[in-house]
Amino acid sequence: MNKLERDGKVAVIYHPRYGAGWYSWHGVDELLFDPVVAQMVEADADSENIIAYCEKAYPAALHLFAKDLEIEWIPIGSEFIIDEYDGSETIRLKDEFSWLVA
Repeated sequence: MNKLERDGKVAVIYHPRYGAGWYSWHGVDELLFDPVVAQMVEADADSENIIAYCEKAYPAALHLFAKDLEIEWIPIGSEFIIDEYDGSETIRLKDEFSWLVA
C-alpha cells in the first residue's frame, strides 16, 4: 500500500468536521493513506479534483465526499482507529486508549 511518509510519520487523510465522513463513508483503506490525495489535500486542491482522481483510481469506492479534508501525521507503525460521529472523524491512537478488562 502506497503512503506519504515524512520524518518517520505517515499522512492519514480524514474529515474532522460534521456533515460527511471520509474513511467512515467509503471504507477503503488505501484511500486513507493515498499519497496523491494527501498531496492534493496539502496543496489545498479543490474537492472536485480530489473526487475525480479517486473515481479513476478507486472505481469501486462509493460515497466520496472530499470537502475540508485534513491530514494527521502519525508515527509509522502506530495502530489507530477512525472514530466518527455525525461525519466528524477523529484519529485515535491505540496508545491513547485505556481498555477495561472483564
